[in-house]
Amino acid sequence: MTLPNHAPLRLRCVDSHTEGEPTRTLVDGLPGLAGTPCEVRAAIDGTWAPVVRAIMHEPRGYAWLVGAVVLPPTAPGASFGVVFFNNIGTLGMCGHGTIGVVRTLSALGRLAAGEHLIETPVGSVVAHMHADGRVSVRNVPSRVTHRRVAVEVPGHGVVHGAIAWGGNWFFICHDHGQAIAADRVQELTAFCVRVRAACDAAGLRGDDGSPIDHVELSIDAHDAAGHPSHPLGDSGQHVGPGADARTFVLCPGAEWDRSPCGTGTSARVACLVADGRLAPGATWVQESVLGTRFEATYDMVGGEIVPTITGSAHVTFDGWIVIDPADPLVRLV
Repeated sequence: MTLPNHAPLRLRCVDSHTEGEPTRTLVDGLPGLAGTPCEVRAAIDGTWAPVVRAIMHEPRGYAWLVGAVVLPPTAPGASFGVVFFNNIGTLGMCGHGTIGVVRTLSALGRLAAGEHLIETPVGSVVAHMHADGRVSVRNVPSRVTHRRVAVEVPGHGVVHGAIAWGGNWFFICHDHGQAIAADRVQELTAFCVRVRAACDAAGLRGDDGSPIDHVELSIDAHDAAGHPSHPLGDSGQHVGPGADARTFVLCPGAEWDRSPCGTGTSARVACLVADGRLAPGATWVQESVLGTRFEATYDMVGGEIVPTITGSAHVTFDGWIVIDPADPLVRLV
């Protein structure tokens, strides 16, 4: 896709962060781009990819930014549709991003408190905008396809993980031997890149044939029997008071999630249910490597695990992205 000469494209965007992870919301969509979330997702991965790259990459964006384009609703009863994307392409669903979009539209006066049906490429979700500013997202159903898969990580050895879906596909690992601490994000990122490469080398896929594109390392506060998993003095292994787990999540594009990861928390809920560790209605508190938190619950609906993730977001910027075709760094090719 190319832009006419001397006709800069101006796009209204509002940036926010959800428990530390940024979302850039194109609140008025992309000019001339319409349709269902699945159709728009295909366009963003296709003809619109150069424009999206210009929005997300330097000098206008940065590698760990997540984008969202708000769409007119196409399903009966829906408030709006949304498609999420990051530094390498679109995402099926984004939990922190949904919270960020809802909080953003509320701050603009475009969304009232209460429940809202939102269309995404992987199905509809329901967001509840609370009076105190927190947002709960009733996600698409989560599931576990494999509970203990062994992969050989070069230079480290064998690790085991569950393969689970929470709107994206995850390899969730506990025997990683890593200290999950904010001053180790470079080491954790490098390790997770190797884990994901090992999953690819082993041919691991979701049950729909999709690659496992997220890696989640977890340290639980308690084991399945309810005993403390790690001594409080064990450096990097201490889960914050009131939290059930501390996690580090590597997203597609090799960037780490500053939030506890909404789809990752949803996938973890499915694992907990499979292991008999979480009852319907009980709350699981998942903590990020930065110490920010999501609260998760679930309901069983028609035999499916339907998680709800609650967190907070805050608007950080309101303005316009300008894409000038005369700019040699616009990255339209």
